[in-house]
Amino acid sequence: MLKKFIHDIKRYFRYSWVSARSQLKSEVANSYLNWIWWVLDPLCFMLIYTFIFGFVFQSSEQYFPIYIFIGLSMWDFLNRTLTESVKIVKRNKSIVSKVYFPKYILILTRVWANGFKMLICFAIVIVMMIIFQVPISWNVLFFIPILLTLGLFTFGCACFLLHYGVYVEDLANVVNLTMRFVFYLTGVFYNIEKRIPVVGNALNSYNPVAFLLSSMRESLIYGKTPNCWLLLLWFAVSLLLCVLGIRKIYKEENSYVKSI
Repeated sequence: MLKKFIHDIKRYFRYSWVSARSQLKSEVANSYLNWIWWVLDPLCFMLIYTFIFGFVFQSSEQYFPIYIFIGLSMWDFLNRTLTESVKIVKRNKSIVSKVYFPKYILILTRVWANGFKMLICFAIVIVMMIIFQVPISWNVLFFIPILLTLGLFTFGCACFLLHYGVYVEDLANVVNLTMRFVFYLTGVFYNIEKRIPVVGNALNSYNPVAFLLSSMRESLIYGKTPNCWLLLLWFAVSLLLCVLGIRKIYKEENSYVKSI
């Protein structure tokens, strides 16, 4: 399977990249503000949550606007990619039924597109860090392995959702409800360990998204070193999810056309 995967990635990588660019252009083709909407969406939510939890509920988190914006940027990447992957085969029925290519390439396309939006948001984070005069340390370099782990985890989960989304019509609704529930257990707009002291530490460790969000905040904003062993563990788990997901798609993708 490894040889086939390497061969397919080399063959279809350019297609996934060009397709992602085309989809990004089509999203803003008839918009007056174009790509600025990709920044305005999380920025507006950041302002809302900052007002509610920063002023109304008096959150004590330092650099709270940046704290929330980092969480929203990473969550938006995960949430968009997973929810889009459920029906991605059916939405591309016209292509899938006529031309063969590994179906996980469709997910890779969305990872590039949503990842680009996330990187734009992190460019805003850098600007905000300069404005708020956040001290910079060498721990900001953890930005790379944290984002890599998030990308692998998202891709691995999306592969399974792509597969089962072909056969289970109601899976999209289940995923939407599940993602809403996970959103509140991830600490996007609050500190889990402080707000839920009884189980907060466990949630922050065993919820990979919560761990990655808190690790990113610790390394970028507070200059702390994240738990490297736990980061390595979730990287390995994410890599395993990718391997199993790709294997599942290779094994079953021939039956997708009949099902859709």
